[in-house]
Amino acid sequence: MKNFQNLSEFYLKQLLNDTIPFWEKYSLDKKYGGYFTCIDRNGRVYDTDKFMWLQGRQLWTFSMLYNRLEKRESWLNIAKSGADFILKHGRDKKGNWYFSLNQKGTPLTHPYNIFSDCFACMGLAQYSMAAGDKKAERVALETFYNILKKRGNPAGQYSKAYPGTRPLMSFAIPMILSNLVLELEPLLDEKLVERSIDDAIDNVMNIFYDKKTGLVFEYVSPDGSHSDSYKGRLINPGHTIEAMWFMMDLFERRNDQKNIEKACDIAMRTLKFGWDKEFGGIYYFMDVKGNPVEQLEWDQKLWWVHLEALITLIKGYRLTGRKDMLKWFEIIHNYSWKHFHDEKYGEWYGYLNRRGEVLLPLKGGKWKGCYHLPRAQLVISKELERLA
Repeated sequence: MKNFQNLSEFYLKQLLNDTIPFWEKYSLDKKYGGYFTCIDRNGRVYDTDKFMWLQGRQLWTFSMLYNRLEKRESWLNIAKSGADFILKHGRDKKGNWYFSLNQKGTPLTHPYNIFSDCFACMGLAQYSMAAGDKKAERVALETFYNILKKRGNPAGQYSKAYPGTRPLMSFAIPMILSNLVLELEPLLDEKLVERSIDDAIDNVMNIFYDKKTGLVFEYVSPDGSHSDSYKGRLINPGHTIEAMWFMMDLFERRNDQKNIEKACDIAMRTLKFGWDKEFGGIYYFMDVKGNPVEQLEWDQKLWWVHLEALITLIKGYRLTGRKDMLKWFEIIHNYSWKHFHDEKYGEWYGYLNRRGEVLLPLKGGKWKGCYHLPRAQLVISKELERLA
């Protein structure tokens, strides 16, 4: 893999000629606004409910493309449809974002999930920069400050955990905040940005990172110790690997080469831990002790896990020149394009079984939308261009 320019052009071409046209053609709700995400292989909408994670993510994607790639009016119009819809329907009276709505925007599921807030915040912030929309900016900032208040108890009154028996902190929250703060940086006070970065780095690289195993745990106790339980033993390779490119971005801005190397080490160790040596691909969930896991889907191969690995590997290679990262980029590139991409109808399948066969013939659903694939294709293309 030596012709980085050709590969950069390949990823950009896939983004512009394959991925984005799929969502432009099939996902727009022209009657009520917002986006359909439950879309089958060939573009048929099979469910019209709207999930706030995915509304915010698609809003972010088209706003981001407008801001960072090309000032296409059609992209800004698509973003506006999502922004208008979620600003009108997405929050309760306390400013918390619902998990799901019906097609018209009537709430279906209470605001139990802090990631609804995170992606609404991210999408509105990016849109406010694209459109100069002050209401979107205000709501994005309100949401960000609300997230900071709620992060210690993200589910609030909707938590299923009995208080006090086994308190555990989730890695997903500091992980997403490490990326969210950079997304909102132009809107935030500089001191808050730097404090948030310091906190994110400490959580990801110290509190959730375990020196003994060299892995990042998905849950730890408040004192940083490990619980010998389903959650306490859980490793999510995709989350860790994705977080490492977030960390690389933070360390690059601080010229911290030592910690860039540490992030690369963690990513590579996690990748090798999570790699299916028999069938290829990265497992979804694993137990650090090799015990059976709670998640029945543990051995599935998911699109986003492999995309985030591709970003981390090529970014790590650019920053360090490590040949092992380039080697693994090529391995996962080949695996991903062979198994996930639908050459006939475009876009990527989301879910494969352990053997790499399509498990669900969908392009979008409750959890998969217009986000990981277009983001990865653009980031990878730009990383490769810098290497060319």
